[in-house]
This record gives sequence, structure tokens and C-alpha cells, in this order.
Amino acid sequence: MTETGPEPTATRIDPKLLEILVCPVTKTTLEYDATRQELISRAAKLAYPIRDGIPIMLPEEARQLEG
Repeated sequence: MTETGPEPTATRIDPKLLEILVCPVTKTTLEYDATRQELISRAAKLAYPIRDGIPIMLPEEARQLEG
């Protein structure tokens, strides 16, 4: 619990995990989108979902980003 109240574990990802995870398609770094619970690969234009705190790093499970 923090001064602002408890933080749900579903809205956080371990920073160390984020440091070692890369996009399986492009092997580039990922950005964490806490609002949508996704890991974003700008290079591949894919958003990998995080379900129950576990990143799903399968291209076929990823959402295509627009643009």
C-alpha cells in the first residue's frame, strides 16, 4: 500500500522484465502501456497483450497498431 492507496498488480509490470523483453518479430525494445495492459513494439507496429500479469509474446495474439 502506498500513500495514495493500494496499486493493483494488474496495472504494473516488473521494470527488470521490461528491460529483457524484446519484440519477437523485430528484436527491438518494447514500451509498456499501463492503460491498455499491452507491450508496444513501434518497429513492428504491434501491441502484445498482458493477461493476468503475463505478457503474451506471440505475434498472432498481438493487436496491429494503426499508422
